[in-house]
Amino acid sequence: QVQLVESGGGLVQAGGSLRLSCAASGRTFSSYTMGWFRQAPGKEREFVAAITYSTSSTYYADSVKGRFTISRDNAKNTVYLQMNSLKPDDTAVYYCCAVRYYTGSVSRENAYDYWGQGTQVTVSS
Repeated sequence: QVQLVESGGGLVQAGGSLRLSCAASGRTFSSYTMGWFRQAPGKEREFVAAITYSTSSTYYADSVKGRFTISRDNAKNTVYLQMNSLKPDDTAVYYCCAVRYYTGSVSRENAYDYWGQGTQVTVSS
């Protein structure tokens, strides 16, 4: 069982930056592929970024490519999402998620077994 706790959300002006963190419990963090999804009001939850457990390969949605960076620190059991050049369309609740030893499609929501409670990101115009 893995517990995920997100932090770092908040209110920022368009063009600004935020860094989200997701702290995981347990001693096997390095064996988990980690992802970030987001859900805007009235919309379905969508894939944002992921980082694999073995090679730390990274994947991004087209809408955030070049602006967001996902990274992980296995020693701290934490995954990060650095968000730059934020736009009002990035406003959403951001969720951290995890799946162990996963090498399939990282953008599939149902691939992940564990989810955090979410953190709100609001970008004002």
